[in-house]
Amino acid sequence: MKNSIWLGAFLCFIAAVSWGAMFPIANSAFNYIDPFYFALIRYGSVTLILVAILLWKEGKQAFRFEGKGLKLWFYGTMAFTVYNIFIFWGQNLLGDPGVMVASIMESLMPMISIVIVWLLFRNRPHFFTLLCVLVSFIGAMLVITKGDLTGFLGATNNIAPTLLILLAVIGWVIYTMGGSEFSDWSALRYSTISCLLGTITAGVFVGSGTLFGYLTVPSLEDVKAVTPHLIFMILFPGVIALLGWNIGVSILTPLNGLMFINFVPITTLVVSAFQGAQLTAFDILGTILIIISLVSNNIYIRRSQKREIEQLHQTTFRESMSNL
Repeated sequence: MKNSIWLGAFLCFIAAVSWGAMFPIANSAFNYIDPFYFALIRYGSVTLILVAILLWKEGKQAFRFEGKGLKLWFYGTMAFTVYNIFIFWGQNLLGDPGVMVASIMESLMPMISIVIVWLLFRNRPHFFTLLCVLVSFIGAMLVITKGDLTGFLGATNNIAPTLLILLAVIGWVIYTMGGSEFSDWSALRYSTISCLLGTITAGVFVGSGTLFGYLTVPSLEDVKAVTPHLIFMILFPGVIALLGWNIGVSILTPLNGLMFINFVPITTLVVSAFQGAQLTAFDILGTILIIISLVSNNIYIRRSQKREIEQLHQTTFRESMSNL
């Protein structure tokens, strides 16, 4: 049991660090290739690898939709078209500052999921959780605007890319929440089939953009130039992070797994610094605020659940004693 917990923690850590490193690495690749084909080649390759692994591990029967094809397509599209393409599209439009903006937005996933559950299911969170959401939002705004909210809003070319990144993150949150509907499937099966269907949608999206002249197929030389970037993106933030995160969360529970999201912006900061990027005090302060809010909310939820369990045990004990 203890070894399983360590394995789950290791997998979640590797996934979070991989996601944190992918934004500065992708930023370097965009000097040679656009984010659309970069994203398509990345997850097209991930899909082929996952399909081979699923076929080997679970056989042909694992590819049956079992009447869930539409849901699989929807969740796959949210993750591997909306998230995979939009987050790099927005990052590229913002230029170098987009690296930290994309990373910070991704680290907000736990808070965004709280808001989505509140809006869709009328499940109002605790006041302390709402306070943490507000603090994390302030932290994100510090990174996004670099402390100059008026200047950011005045530059209209910043708003659309930021919204693209936000839509991308919401897409991944929806995909993650949708995984609960496939609890009787293995993490490998859900990941593979949703990735396959979502990547097909991404292919149609990118192919249509190319057909109508909005996108250009990258040259062989450009693809060769970004091969090291693609190898990393395919193996770590792709296959290993996708499977590792789903397996790790199933071992640790989502509450414990989400703690590792803290490593996403930290890794981005470290990698960006090594690449020589100019980080501002607002980048660091905003990241610290988000980490504090995530950790504080996690601790609060843990204590609340512990109190509820203790109260339930006390109530059960009193009822059993009264029946004697």
